[in-house]
Amino acid sequence: MQYTYTMGATRTDIYTAEQNRIAAIAKVIGHPARVAILQYLIKVDSCICGEIVDEIGLAQPTISQHLREMKQIGLIRGEIDGTKVCYCINQDVYNEMKQIFDNAFGQKITCS
Repeated sequence: MQYTYTMGATRTDIYTAEQNRIAAIAKVIGHPARVAILQYLIKVDSCICGEIVDEIGLAQPTISQHLREMKQIGLIRGEIDGTKVCYCINQDVYNEMKQIFDNAFGQKITCS
């Protein structure tokens, strides 16, 4: 799946697919509320429905917007359970994200 990151007049075509993917993921996890949501979903290690609002302490519409952003890049999945949507980490995309960041920034720095 090809993801592109656009911001204003940024020319994504001059960057590699990996660079565009890193930028898309970084944009999504670049907000502290999304980091908190991601950490909470990792901590509970299961699909959860209504607890995110109580745990994070933001309004439901705000949480929904953050979840939508995370779902758009595939980092989380949302499954309908009656009248609620339950969210889980998408393990494949989470592992991809870890690998991408490790590849991009995991090199040893030798200059002082």
